[in-house]
Amino acid sequence: MAKVQTQTEPATLKVLVVDDHAVVRTGLKLLLNTEDGIEVVGEAANADEAILRAKLLQPDIVLMDVVMPGRNGIEATAELHELLPETRVLMLSMQDDPSYVREAFGVGASGYVLKEAADTELVAAVREVARGGRYVHPELGARLAAAEAQARAEAESDPLSDREREVLRLLALGHTNQEIAKMLYISVRTAETHRAHIMQKLRLSTRAELVRYALEHGLLADAA
Repeated sequence: MAKVQTQTEPATLKVLVVDDHAVVRTGLKLLLNTEDGIEVVGEAANADEAILRAKLLQPDIVLMDVVMPGRNGIEATAELHELLPETRVLMLSMQDDPSYVREAFGVGASGYVLKEAADTELVAAVREVARGGRYVHPELGARLAAAEAQARAEAESDPLSDREREVLRLLALGHTNQEIAKMLYISVRTAETHRAHIMQKLRLSTRAELVRYALEHGLLADAA
């Protein structure tokens, strides 16, 4: 859980609850309204209703479900972040894939809590994001960090883009920049730029080294 204090928590936090299941909304309201300094001021059953309610009620926190009929919670969060930048969005979801967490934070969410842990974590998460911090379910946070570390490692082990790999393959097969430009429907200058970037990224200086790299990495496996 990252704690980055950027604002003071209001005396009473106004919360808007968004979920497509009425029983879930009722349970969340009961849980939050028993806490001092937290008041559920409204609820919504879908993304469009959430946007309308948020504009009307100006909540401090929007508790947002991820999967809903029509537009999902991540799409709604992106719009809310544009319309009400001071309102914090806390995602509440059954989706425990780190990619959902990454996407949610990418569009402006301040926290992500799993529904299975809502009874023990929700109040703490609400207060944390209200203070300007970010909250992620601890297990999810660890998995997200691991996924990002793996992605960085993969990028470092294979720094080339898909287009650069294709140019590399053609270069290793002996094609000239002019031929590559014609085959890939790009300009000769673009082909030359790709080649320069490839050589720089891979720290290669000769065509022989380039061919060796392509062979070692299976780029010529399908070549006739």
